[in-house]
Amino acid sequence: MTSTMPTKDFKVAIVGGGMCGLLCAYGLGRRGIQVDVFESAPQFGEVGAGVGLGPNAVRALTRMGVFEAVLKQSESPSAIFRAFRFVSGMNPHEIIYDYPALDTDKGLGIHRAAFLDAILNIIDRKVAHLNKRFVSVEESTSKRLILHFSDGTTHEADIIVGADGIKSTVRDFVTEEGEKPLKFSRTFAYRGLIPTDVARRAGVQSDLTLRPHCFVGKYKHIITFPIHLGRTINVVAFSTDHQTTFPDELPHPWVQAVTNEELMNDFQGWGSDVVSLLSCMHTPSRWSIHGLSPLSSYVRGKVVLIGDSAHAMLPHLGAGVGQGFEDTLLLCELLGHPETELSNIAEVLRTYSDIRAPRATMVLQGSANAGKVYESYAPDGYSFEEMQEKLDSIWHPVWHHNLDDDLNAAVISLQKRGVFAQPSIS
Repeated sequence: MTSTMPTKDFKVAIVGGGMCGLLCAYGLGRRGIQVDVFESAPQFGEVGAGVGLGPNAVRALTRMGVFEAVLKQSESPSAIFRAFRFVSGMNPHEIIYDYPALDTDKGLGIHRAAFLDAILNIIDRKVAHLNKRFVSVEESTSKRLILHFSDGTTHEADIIVGADGIKSTVRDFVTEEGEKPLKFSRTFAYRGLIPTDVARRAGVQSDLTLRPHCFVGKYKHIITFPIHLGRTINVVAFSTDHQTTFPDELPHPWVQAVTNEELMNDFQGWGSDVVSLLSCMHTPSRWSIHGLSPLSSYVRGKVVLIGDSAHAMLPHLGAGVGQGFEDTLLLCELLGHPETELSNIAEVLRTYSDIRAPRATMVLQGSANAGKVYESYAPDGYSFEEMQEKLDSIWHPVWHHNLDDDLNAAVISLQKRGVFAQPSIS
């Protein structure tokens, strides 16, 4: 990518080089903002496997001018219809509900590492700094922010963007003293990638190559979606423990290698397709699923949070990444606005939080509720008809949000408060 000469009178430091962090660095850089991104790892790379991008995420990426690059890296020829099919996890795997999405509700399945590669291919690599673990921030005598790293180095900036994920260190600076939003959900997730031909040879009858599936049951559910043009099935098997007493946060590591036997024991008694599919996960990883309770604000002064740092949510609507992209889009649009300058940064960032926090909180709470619905299909839980009613339009508020409304509402708020000039009336 050709570097854009800075046109703004402020500098931005992004902590975290994951999907939102790199995307934000690209978005700010192309708007003439001097930016540096600091990643604690020795190389860029997301832990995890595939990620499903919903229609709102695709629209945000398109607005930011990166979707074609991401699409190319995904191997998919285009965004595709990705509405879920809900199926009973027990034999005979009856279809409970085909989600009635619109023809325009198109998304994309991609490996997280492939997404990062797409952004790294178009970003100015000089702005990226590896092996930089952020530990604290202080304000200098000139009112600039000084970032301190574990290797003893420092960096000065006017704005800090916390994109350092669910375990965010930047968030500790933004939240109120004593506020502990991180919570264990009681749910564990087994993750793995299964070649489609391997699944078929194992006896899986359901066609999992064209659209996402959700196998539902009591206290458990399994999500599948195709990546690599349907050659690979991304599988996440969730199991919720309602009996054990857990602390708010489980000890690390949150991701552990487990045996296939442990996985199969957890889903003992489930239907033939589920058993056949899970038998192909020879070396699954088990994730302790944590999330955040809603934060009162994503901003403190000139420090701002995006993505999982602000609203890490349970994955049951597949909406966390998309909400991070919506954060990133609005933040880049506001910081790149012609009337944004060093003198009004704090007000601009506060407005970003005012707009984004209510929407992200709605999706966060909806995601938690969706998980409860998926895991309530049982004789002593929801019936077939009740499941259909609960699942109806469950993605509508996530997918069909008008991204223009966010920027318009933010600009109007800033104009009303005198931060931006009122538009002239001709």
